[in-house]
Formats: sequence, C-alpha cells, structure tokens
Amino acid sequence: MHRVLVLGAGKIGALIAGLLAESGDYSVALADVKAATADAVAKAHGLEAVEAFQLDAAEASSLASHLARHPADAVVSSLPYYCNPTVALAARNAGAHYFDLTEDVEVTRKVRAIAEGAATAFVPQCGLAPGFVSIAANELITHFDSLRSVKLRVGALPQHPNNVLKYSLTWSTEGLINEYGNPCLAIAEGRLVEAAPLEGLEEIEIDGTSYEAFNTSGGLGSLGETYGDRCEQMNYKTMRYPGHCEQVRLLMNDLKLNQDRDTLKRILENAVPQTLQDVVVIYVAVTGRQEGELREENYVNKVYPQEIAGRLWSAIQVTTAAGLTAVLDLVMNDPDAYHGFVRQEQFRLPQILANRFGSWYARGGDKSVSGRVVVEGKAGHQRSQQGVAT
Repeated sequence: MHRVLVLGAGKIGALIAGLLAESGDYSVALADVKAATADAVAKAHGLEAVEAFQLDAAEASSLASHLARHPADAVVSSLPYYCNPTVALAARNAGAHYFDLTEDVEVTRKVRAIAEGAATAFVPQCGLAPGFVSIAANELITHFDSLRSVKLRVGALPQHPNNVLKYSLTWSTEGLINEYGNPCLAIAEGRLVEAAPLEGLEEIEIDGTSYEAFNTSGGLGSLGETYGDRCEQMNYKTMRYPGHCEQVRLLMNDLKLNQDRDTLKRILENAVPQTLQDVVVIYVAVTGRQEGELREENYVNKVYPQEIAGRLWSAIQVTTAAGLTAVLDLVMNDPDAYHGFVRQEQFRLPQILANRFGSWYARGGDKSVSGRVVVEGKAGHQRSQQGVAT
C-alpha cells in the first residue's frame, strides 16, 4: 500500500485525500495547520482510511521532522502556491515523489530546479488548468503532421450567475487573483512571449451558451516550451460569462487593486459568494496539417458537481482532484518510468480517462456532455468518441 502525505485539508485537499483513501490502495495522512479541519475530513471517510493531524507545512523544519519520523512514498501539496518550494525541497530530501496544483509560473521554475537529477518524480501543475487541459491538448497535437495554432480555454463558472461579476468563488481566491494579475506565457509567431493578463478578449459559443475568454497566467503550463518551436500560435485563456472581464479590469487596473492584493482578496471574499452549483467547461482547439490538408480538431467537455462517497462535490473540486490523483496513480504504479521534473503532457489522455480517478472527467454529472471528444477536420469529416480522442 502506497503511503501518501496530503498537505492542506481545504476544498481540493479534502477530496484528494478521500479519493485516494477510498480506493483502498493508499494509506493517507492528511495534515492541515488547523487540526479540526483535517479531523473533519477524516471523520467523513472513516478514521482508519485517513489519518488526520496538525502540521504547519510552511515551516520547513516541522515538515522535514515529520517526514523523517513518518516516511511517505509521495507528498501532495494542496497548499497556497507560495508554499510549494518548501514542500518540494522536503520531498526531495525525504526521497518522496512530489505533486502540486500550482498555476504560478515562478514557483514551478523553483520546483523544477529542486527536481533536477532526482530519482523520484516531481510533478507540479497537476489538476485542471494547468494539468488536464494540457494533457487533452497534447493528445490532439499528436494527430497532426505540423501545427499552426493551439488554443486552450477553461472556465470554472457558477451555473446560475446573479451578480455584476457574473461569477461565484469556486476555488482559492489567492490563486484566482494570481491568475488575473500575473504575466501570461504564450507562443506568438513561433516565439515564446509574455502577454498581459485580462487582455486578448474574445467570444466563444459552446452548446448555445456564450462565453468570453481572456488571458490569464499559468494555464499553459509547460506546453509552450514543449511545442513552441513547432507551433505558430499557442495560448491559454480563462472563460467567463460576458461582461466579467470588464468588471475585473476596473478592480485590478483602474482601481489599482492588483497592487494591493490583500485588499482585493477581502473585497472578493466579502462580496462574492461561494457555490457548489458550478460547471467546468473545457475547450481545446488545435489547427494544423494532416495529410497535406489544413484541419482542426477539438476537445469539448463539461463537468458538473458530482456525488462521491456520499458527499456532493463541486465541479472544480472534482476536476482538480481527479486530475492530480490520476497522475499520481499512474506514477505510483510505474515509478521507474518517471524521474525528476515531469510535465503534464508526458501523460496520455486515454491513460487519464481510463484511470479510476481520471474517469470522473468522463462521468460529468447529471447535466453533462462530459467526455465527448469531437474531432473535426475537413468538410464532412467528424469523429466522436466517449472519452478518447483518436
């Protein structure tokens, strides 16, 4: 049985711990700076399935001491992004595999440096975006002889928006502000460039619903580095309901709250409600040459809240936790295949969707068109498969 230390018992960490423990193949230790938070998760899944305890993982000495006394095969960080270098270094010193959920570009660079030459796997940027969306895009990319453009679009949205932002908080407020405020990596004219966040506004329609999409930081992951010299254009944008971007620009740019993120966090958490009634929309479009012809293929997926182990989990919780646990499961069942820094695009989409944890992407919930992969090329050519692009 694999021993996994999950750090952080919040919205995502709780489900990660539950999924792994419920499988019966993982012994899960769940740590949080608040003992009561970890205890609540353990009680929901049975005290034997999850061992809960208090630990301030941001304290390097405390984390190192714990791993020395309680060795783990893998360490999962579901902590705020800025804690991850400390956790990665502790995992390296303890000889454990490492996984995180960060979207932060600079933090990922630090984790990559820590991973250099490691015998174990260091897999940052797991989850949804970056994470699963890179895996889906990579699958389509492999179908082309040459690439022209790759578009990655993801939205975690309320099903029933009713405020001026047309948005509800579905995950980490700090992570949201980080995405909205930091520079964005993209490929433009075959070169890796930095793009401004909240720019590049465009409209998308999926299943009759209109969305807007704009630049946000981190979602491209390492995909741009992997394929940048083969692709003319590649970018990641967040999807929201029309009008959201204008309001966020007012807050972050006009009112200068990007320079006072603590105040912005307080405003958002005081004014914007949280919701479990969300939907995750994933859209990937790849254009390039196949057999000498210019074609486009698409991955389209919607995931709604789902009941797991007797509890209702939001779509963003399900997609993020499923993305990480699927990747972790693949690594732990074939550890000799993964060493040092591991990119998300090293995993294949069929592997993920066939995995017991990744299969939640193909289930989708009651309102889903989930798992439908639509591949379109020349006129009259269309293939559709449940969960796997071919």
